[in-house]
Amino acid sequence: MANFWSDATQQDPKRQYRWIMRIASIPAYVLKTVSKPGFTVSETEHRYLNHTYWYPGRVEWEPVTLTLADPVSPDMAATMAQILASSGYSPAQSQNDTTTISKQQAVAALGNQIEIQQIDADGKAVETWKLVNPFITDVKFGDLDYEGDDMSQIDLTIRYDWAELVTANGDTIKGQKQFFKLG
Repeated sequence: MANFWSDATQQDPKRQYRWIMRIASIPAYVLKTVSKPGFTVSETEHRYLNHTYWYPGRVEWEPVTLTLADPVSPDMAATMAQILASSGYSPAQSQNDTTTISKQQAVAALGNQIEIQQIDADGKAVETWKLVNPFITDVKFGDLDYEGDDMSQIDLTIRYDWAELVTANGDTIKGQKQFFKLG
């Protein structure tokens, strides 16, 4: 059986550095790192006499984290502030100001869907993750340091309801209905 380790005619494996992320109002070239979606299945036990049986519970999708470079133009700190404002946040202007963030506005501020795409050497998608109903839950504007000469960066955490995977052959595997094909 041939594999990518021994047969040069086989397709290259997926590589960590070959990826593109599509997220509204954030240019792809400022993205430095991203974590791919993951999930956890809770478990519950049932004891009967001296036996323990385990059953799967709920699926919870893990947050995705990103690191962005923060250039002067486009100013990613200003972009994050605009996304927050578009989510419905504004500092209270008076005691009668009762506006709050809503999920609908927070999702819309990110363009309703985020895609993380792994590509091959020719730029063709080999794996595409679509985050459904994503919104930002955490922004850290980085540290400053007189000793460092690194670019300023911003760390983001994004929560979403579920993810969908589109494979290299075009199959869509939806997180809520069918995640893995068996057989």
